[in-house]
Amino acid sequence: MINKKIGLILMMIGMAGTATTVCGQQLKYPTTSKGSVVDEFWGEKVADPYRWLEDDRSAETKSWVQAENKVTFDYLNTIPFRTKLKEQLTEIWNYEKIGTPFKEGAYTYFFKNNGLQQHSVLYRKQGENGVEEVFLDPNTFSKDGSTSLADVSFSKDGSLVAYSISEGGSDWRKVIVLNAKDKAPVGETLVDVKFSGIAWKGNDGFYYSSYDKPKGSELSEKTDQHKLYYHKLKTAQSTDQLIFGGSATPRRYVGASLTDDQRYLIISAANTTTGNELYYQDLSKPNSKIICLQDHFDANTGVVDNIGDTFLLETNYKAANNRLVKVDLKNPAKENWKDVIPETENVLSISTGGGYLFANYLKDAVSVVIQYDYTGKKIRQIELPGVGTASGFSGKKKEKEIYFGFSNYITPSSSYKFDVNSGQSTLYIKPNVKFDSDQYESKQVFYTSKDGTKVPMIITYKKGIALNGKNPTIVYGYGGFNISLTPSFSTSVAVWLANGGVYAVPNLRGGGEYGQKWHDGGRQFNKLNVFNDFIAAAHYLQENGYTSPEYTALSGGSNGGLLVGATMTIDPKVAKVALPEVGVLDMLRYHTFTAGAGWSYDYGTVADSKEMFDYLKAYSPVHNVKAGVCYPATMVLTGDHDDRVVPAHSYKFASELQAKQACDNPVLIRIETKAGHGAGRSTEVLINSTVDKYAFALWNMGVKELK
Repeated sequence: MINKKIGLILMMIGMAGTATTVCGQQLKYPTTSKGSVVDEFWGEKVADPYRWLEDDRSAETKSWVQAENKVTFDYLNTIPFRTKLKEQLTEIWNYEKIGTPFKEGAYTYFFKNNGLQQHSVLYRKQGENGVEEVFLDPNTFSKDGSTSLADVSFSKDGSLVAYSISEGGSDWRKVIVLNAKDKAPVGETLVDVKFSGIAWKGNDGFYYSSYDKPKGSELSEKTDQHKLYYHKLKTAQSTDQLIFGGSATPRRYVGASLTDDQRYLIISAANTTTGNELYYQDLSKPNSKIICLQDHFDANTGVVDNIGDTFLLETNYKAANNRLVKVDLKNPAKENWKDVIPETENVLSISTGGGYLFANYLKDAVSVVIQYDYTGKKIRQIELPGVGTASGFSGKKKEKEIYFGFSNYITPSSSYKFDVNSGQSTLYIKPNVKFDSDQYESKQVFYTSKDGTKVPMIITYKKGIALNGKNPTIVYGYGGFNISLTPSFSTSVAVWLANGGVYAVPNLRGGGEYGQKWHDGGRQFNKLNVFNDFIAAAHYLQENGYTSPEYTALSGGSNGGLLVGATMTIDPKVAKVALPEVGVLDMLRYHTFTAGAGWSYDYGTVADSKEMFDYLKAYSPVHNVKAGVCYPATMVLTGDHDDRVVPAHSYKFASELQAKQACDNPVLIRIETKAGHGAGRSTEVLINSTVDKYAFALWNMGVKELK
């Protein structure tokens, strides 16, 4: 029986692959067997020869992972400057990092990492001059750093805290409750919680969301119907009350919060990642009904705060760039919604603190922050430390001082204390990073995409570089799900820059930099715009001397992994290197895994129409790798515990590329074990992954030694 099993594994991942010489190295890929699975869509038959790799629990798949990783790490181990690159990155990474503080009860809390700790530690102190003490140390959760702190939520008075942990990078969480004063456990640990915050109801209990546990693989089985529960402290989880969802109101995503006065439970329900229904329940009235405030999915609407029975809502209903409205619950029809902060030409995001509203606008992907009172009267525009990204500006209503963070591509993230009455900002925490910002330049340009659309891009590099087309350049993009890429400092990018590299981030359509219209311009039947924007960004950099195709690397993760995979199959000559990470790469089947069906607003699915099937198939990376084509040197990256974008996407894409690559450019897949989609990865894992991406890119650009 054992011999038969070994024989089957060898048949499926035999090592008799094609040999190729790359940069003097002899590569021999595992031979990945092809199955006979064929699907039919709208009368068209489509082969899926690597379907067997979707079974993440099989011995065959696990052995394939081991075989591929051996080839990958054998290759990476021969790159002569890989060790030096790791030393450089480790050195610059090794500085004290302190997060923006927040106040809970009598304490000020903040995350801190002394430099190379695997995970940041949650500290607290009482008052301005109090003694720092460790409150939660995720480094004690597991010996290998694979268990991380995913979320922390305090009750309103700060006396209780619920924190969630992720094991092996999974989106499935455990929730543990502590008495904040003495850190003593309260009640049992909740399990099988997913895509959930914690919404405290006084100190009695809290609301949370989850799915029924899959009968098959926890990492890949479809999780389709989200449910909102109420957990009363010191009771069994099995007795938790179902509040919303399930057969009565089936929704893929359900979340909850409470208004600051604890009077109203707010429920957001959605079937995709864009658009939501909005409900509320008056908790001051026993057995009150859950009432619908927004009964469609055509807008993103959320409760910012309330003043008695008047809600302040942030919404893009009839406002593509968002607005703040007030709604009288006694007369809540949408025609009665009244603007507090009207829509402008810039995208709005609202936070509250110290009894004020803070409007954080995106102007060409950088922050502009304006303070308002609750009537919508402008108090002041806040002077920021520079051009970049401001975050925070939130806190309790009673606080007179709140905090915000600021950074850009060449300015390490610092924290500032802000006096809400005077408008004065003072530097609170400035990190001591071994990076001289004065040696670098970060500038924004606007380039023209294929259809004439102007797209912004920020290019960062060491001052005085020669525009001779020979600078190693990473073009990093995302382009989806209304997500905006704004300037932020990264120690990883700092090392790339220090070695003479250029780092370019275009704000592609599909993102949220210019509101809903920009998002709509890059989704479903407009998805090709995103890839064209990305290709045009690379061409701009090449035509203006920053780089050339031989020195260009494409990089992106998740939806950005799709971006890289699609771009390199549409235009294989645009770059020398491709680094698709945890990517959505099989566009015909993405919606059949975990919560993938919720991404249909951005992508559409093959079930929608024959036209949508044709459109998806025409760019689906897995289905567009062609024999006889020279593709860029490619390192696909994924985690074997990724239960958001399942690793089968990456497994299939790498298999297609290895089987069909028509030149000596290597095709590798780097599979992080005991790791998920990205959140919660340890410092060691992050450093090693970054080093391998940079080493692979530079080596395949012909770089022989570091600067």
